[in-house]
Amino acid sequence: MKKGKVFILSGPSGSGKTTLYKKLLESPTLKGKLIKTVSVTTRSKRCGEKHGRDYFFISPKMFLYKKRAGHFLEAQMVFDHYYGTPKKYFYDLLKKNKNILLCVDVKGSKVICRKIPNAIKIFIKTPSVAILEKRLLNRGSENKKTGILRLETACKELKEAKYYDVVIINDVLDEAYKDLETFIFLKLHE
Repeated sequence: MKKGKVFILSGPSGSGKTTLYKKLLESPTLKGKLIKTVSVTTRSKRCGEKHGRDYFFISPKMFLYKKRAGHFLEAQMVFDHYYGTPKKYFYDLLKKNKNILLCVDVKGSKVICRKIPNAIKIFIKTPSVAILEKRLLNRGSENKKTGILRLETACKELKEAKYYDVVIINDVLDEAYKDLETFIFLKLHE
């Protein structure tokens, strides 16, 4: 029986990783071949997000309780909010030989790769720091101070790209998506 594969989509804020992640899950080519895990977070819902679909939104107190109780495969503080990957669901999927698609930050990716060394790591980045800065500012979900902090963090995270199995440059979304979809399709059929 073929074992399930773990794909980690990672990259700095503003790189488009979440947009690409959502497109992959809707891909006719990959339909039914990838299972997403829904992360837990303490941040507020953004417009259009739903509890249980996009994230499980919980209080910081509950998050820390769950973290201490060992509920997370990985858990990180990212820009004043906690994020974590539920461990039980993740390992249940692996036991069933399902292919898992994760969308996590660079720190979360490192933690998961220590536990799942054969995970396939995909780094998403913009063609330049200037484009990344423009995207972060155009989001409208950040104040200037948070935007600067995100950009500083992104510059540090970009240095980690060399440790990934593939780097996808998200300049034109449809092209980046096609490259990403093709890479995953080929990996699924290895």
